[in-house]
Amino acid sequence: MLTIAALASLTILGYAAFYLIKCYTAPFGPCHRCKGVGSRRGLILRHTHECHRCAGTGKRVRLGRRVIERVRDEYRAGTR
Repeated sequence: MLTIAALASLTILGYAAFYLIKCYTAPFGPCHRCKGVGSRRGLILRHTHECHRCAGTGKRVRLGRRVIERVRDEYRAGTR
C-alpha cells in the first residue's frame, strides 16, 4: 500500500523523467518574451521589432537542456 509521501515522490520522479526526455528530444521551447512569434510591438510607435531575447527565431533553449549540456561537458572534461 502506497502512502501519500511515496505517491508524491513517484509523481515528482515521473514528472522529472518526462521533462528530461522532453528536453532531450525537443531542446527548444517558445520564447517567453515574444511568445514564440519572433517579434514584439514597440511601446510608443506600435510597430514591430525583432525580439532581442531570441534574435527573432521565436525559440529558446529549455533550462533542462542547459543542465544536460552542462553535466555532459563536465563529465567529458573530467574523463580526459
